[in-house]
This record gives sequence, structure tokens and C-alpha cells, in this order.
Amino acid sequence: MIKIDNVSKSFTLHNQGAAVIPVMDGATFEVGAGECVALTGNSGAGKSTLMRMIYGNYLSASGHIWTGDTDVANAEPREIIALRRATLGYVSQFLRVVPRVPTLEVVAEPLLSVGVAKDVAFARARDLLSRLNIPETLWGLSPTTFSGGEQQRVNIARGFAHDYPAMLLDEPTASLDATNRETVLSLIEEAKTRGAAIIGIFHDAPARDRVADREINVSAFTPAKVA
Repeated sequence: MIKIDNVSKSFTLHNQGAAVIPVMDGATFEVGAGECVALTGNSGAGKSTLMRMIYGNYLSASGHIWTGDTDVANAEPREIIALRRATLGYVSQFLRVVPRVPTLEVVAEPLLSVGVAKDVAFARARDLLSRLNIPETLWGLSPTTFSGGEQQRVNIARGFAHDYPAMLLDEPTASLDATNRETVLSLIEEAKTRGAAIIGIFHDAPARDRVADREINVSAFTPAKVA
């Protein structure tokens, strides 16, 4: 479902004489349906950079990044938008939403955008918000006013609302209490059961051991001259 083929990446520091910093070279691996692969490696090895390339936020210098039939490394912007809408979900560490939109609509939006009936989308949103212990009294308010922990749980609910065939998870259990952590791990397991291909970054080692089928050490793709 997700295939990374000989991907490389470097950054140009324009404010430092256009110095070129290579950060990744030759990244190659695949993630099958129903499989969760955890990215590991030293701090600065490129775990987050690789995730952002897979999602299309960063452009790779070379190689191919296939999610289904779309090569994100060479896709047009409209193709990446379509991929994100229907196929590739991303649970980041931070909630980014339009201010003043009620929480229930924020969570339901991924379903509404792919044509799911409003009553079905909102029922799914209510179920996820309940499972993640967001009080019903907050559902009509904008999550931009919530605490950091509440925003994180809204972000998780939004990320799991649609049954994406592929998912990227960036520290999904960070800073959660035991009850909500268990809910998130259950959501990941449910996504695997329905066949989602998942790539995640988990600094929570017990969580990683529970949901990941194998690990990819991104340090192995660090160019020799910056190793």
C-alpha cells in the first residue's frame, strides 16, 4: 500500500551561504495492508522529515513515494489533495483547524469531504469524541479554545474519523493519560484489522511494541558524511 523507493532529501540553508545539508539517502521499504511500521532512529535522523515527504509537505530530491497508485514524490498538487482527502490520513501532534468551527464539525469534516451523509458523519464524530473523553458540553465549541490535551484528542478523533487505507501517526499517544492512551491504541489496532497500512513515530516504547509489526531504523538512511 505504501512503497518508499530510493528516496533522498537535502535542505538548502539560504541564510548560510546556500549550504546544502543532506539528511536522507536511499530510503527504501514497503508497508502492506494491515501492517504498522514504526520509524525509529536517533534524534535528527529524519523520521519526521520522511513522514512529511510521504504526506507531500516536503519534496524529495529523488526516488518514489507510492501510496496506492499515487507517487507523491512526482504528483501534481491536485493529486496530493485528492490522496489526502480519500486515501492517506495524518495524525500530527498539533491541531490545525479553522477558528470558530465547532468541534463536532471538525471531527466530521473528513467524512463529509468524501461524500458521507451528514447524519452518518456526525454519528461517527460523536462516537469518537465520546471514546476519547471529550465532554459533550464542548462539542459545540471551537477546539482552538481547549487545553493541549483536549486538542490532541480532538486531532486523533479527526484523524480516525474516515477509514483511510493508509495512515501516518506522529506520536499519537504522547502526553495522554492511561485511559485515553488505551483508546488510541485500540483505534490503531482497529485500523490495522480493517486493512490500513500505517507508518508511525512512537517514542512511547510500550505502545510501539504493542501496535508495530516491525521497525525501520531511519538512521540507516543517513548519508555517510553527516552520520
